[in-house]
Amino acid sequence: MSASTARRVPSDGAERSSPPGRGVLVVAIVLGVVVLDQCTKLWAVDRLAHGPIDVIGSDIGFRLSRNSGGAFSVFQAFTPFLALLAVVLSVILVRAVARTEGRLMLVALALVLGGALGNLVDRLVRGPGFLRGEVVDFIGVKSFPTFNVADSAITIGAALLMVAVLREPDDADAEAAR
Repeated sequence: MSASTARRVPSDGAERSSPPGRGVLVVAIVLGVVVLDQCTKLWAVDRLAHGPIDVIGSDIGFRLSRNSGGAFSVFQAFTPFLALLAVVLSVILVRAVARTEGRLMLVALALVLGGALGNLVDRLVRGPGFLRGEVVDFIGVKSFPTFNVADSAITIGAALLMVAVLREPDDADAEAAR
C-alpha cells in the first residue's frame, strides 16, 4: 500500500482504494460552505437591516428574514428539535462521507453536510438562544421562499446525490463487468 493511496475495507470484505486527497476535498467543501454561509449572513444582518436591496427589479434581490422553523418555514414551534435533528443528521452525513467511494457522491454529501452545519451554527449561536436560534435567510427570488448559501448547498448537494445514484451501476452490472 502506497502512502498516497489509502486502503479501505468495506462491509463486503473487498479491499478498495480511496481517491487520494478525498479528506482534503471534503474538508475544503464543508469549511468553504460554512464560512461562505456565515460571512454572507453577517453581511445580510448588517447591510439589510435598513431594508431590502433589489438586484433585478423586484423579482430577485436580498431581503433579510429569520426562520425559526425548517425549510419553507414549517415547524416554527420546534426549533430545539430541529437543532438536535441537524446534529444527528450531521453525524450520519459524516459517517456516510467516510464510507463513500465515488467522487461525485463525496462532493454531494460534503455540500449537504456543509449546508446543514451552516444552518446549525445559526441554531446554536443566534438569538433568541442556544438551540433556539433563528436561521438568517436573505436571498429572495420572486415568490419563492427566502433562502441562504447553506440552503443552496443542501439543494445542489441533493441534486448531485440524485445524479450520483442514477449513475451508479447496479451490483449485478458491476459483477458482470468483472
